Amino acid sequence: MTNQTTQRTWISGWVFHPLFLLGAWLAAAVALAFDPHDRADWALENILSALFVLVLWLTRRKFPFSRISYTLFFLFLTLHVLGAHYTYSEVPYDEWSTAWFGGSISDLFGFERNHYDRLVHFLYGFLLSYPMREVFVRIAGVRGFWGYCLPLMMTMASSCLYEIIEWIAALVVGGDLGAAYLGTQGDEFDAQKDMALATFGTVLSLVVVAVIHKRVAHDFQAEWAESLRVKRARPMGEVAIAEQKSP
Repeated sequence: MTNQTTQRTWISGWVFHPLFLLGAWLAAAVALAFDPHDRADWALENILSALFVLVLWLTRRKFPFSRISYTLFFLFLTLHVLGAHYTYSEVPYDEWSTAWFGGSISDLFGFERNHYDRLVHFLYGFLLSYPMREVFVRIAGVRGFWGYCLPLMMTMASSCLYEIIEWIAALVVGGDLGAAYLGTQGDEFDAQKDMALATFGTVLSLVVVAVIHKRVAHDFQAEWAESLRVKRARPMGEVAIAEQKSP
């Protein structure tokens, strides 16, 4: 290995090192904590992300994620603190695109609302489905079909749970703060669209993972077939209960 290759490997290792990513995210979070659009909404938005980062820190030794997963966490959480700074419905991406490229994204695509929240919901599925898959594969030992189905189901379930938490929080705080936190922008189907986008992002991500897996793993098809093979011929339920009662 040449010195230049060694240097690139060392730099790449640090850039994607979990501690470096944590420091970069904390720097972004602190910077975006100054003068947010709505301080109360900023605090409310960041509760779950702070708890999530705390859980990742506390479990880093018992269950260290891959650097790929930590990088995906970093990207998603950075987008989230950006949305919390402006409130999701007020992120000025049209002003940025006009300043940088001379045109508005909303004018280009005919948007009638701010779609930053839609983007982050899509990226929730696209970025976090791989870490979810890592949890299922490494803890539950799932293989083949279930290594893709269960992360999809988990994304859909967690998206549903988040919408419920968001609804309850909005009811508790009420008023303008509750409306800002919900960020529906007058769309009565906002929650359903958010969950659908997260699902679509997950499907797209898992397709990419499956294509890569198929290319690098020689036993991909055999593993997929084995995962769908019936492992227990006898039914469960009342049959299993009767077997347990038998002496």
